[in-house]
Amino acid sequence: MEQQTSSSATGLNDQLLIAMPQLEDSFFENSVIYMWQHSDEGAIGIALNLPLPIKLSELLEQLGIEDERPHGSSQTVLCGGPVEPNKGFILHDNLHHKDSEFRSWDATLTLGNNLFITTSQDILEDIALGKGPQNYFVILGCSGWGPGQIEQEITQNSWFSCPANKALIFSTEFDNKAELAAASLGFELSQLSSDQGSC
Repeated sequence: MEQQTSSSATGLNDQLLIAMPQLEDSFFENSVIYMWQHSDEGAIGIALNLPLPIKLSELLEQLGIEDERPHGSSQTVLCGGPVEPNKGFILHDNLHHKDSEFRSWDATLTLGNNLFITTSQDILEDIALGKGPQNYFVILGCSGWGPGQIEQEITQNSWFSCPANKALIFSTEFDNKAELAAASLGFELSQLSSDQGSC
């Protein structure tokens, strides 16, 4: 098993980025990004509210994985960003399902706040068996920024950052994530366009 701990600098690690009105009509319009890596070399995150027109059950079928769960999965696959759009990322919490034995997978990165990202197909095989993590999203692609790029965008008030919240990540409807993330800091998105971009 390849299990690592994210070792990049602090900054935006384990933060949510909320797209501001300046990003209207761009790829990131209304998006909420979970940042898992931020250092002097750049930043990487995944969008949490950009659904793709494909269900997890369809993706499993494309990968030749038999879905043995009684009702399959109607969960929507997400677009994590424009970088590596064909690469899969599974963002999840506990490393085992509440009704199964401890599970581990070949390529899992340990993040903060009891969150993990797994990129190996074996986690999808376990999900199809009903032995996957309790809460998860299957995501294609990610979002990336070069050195100093995300800092500049925040200074330009393109993004607002706030601490990640597992309830907001996993239990909030896609369309409500941005508003509720801003509300958790006592703001409405319409008030943030002229405010400083980080909390």
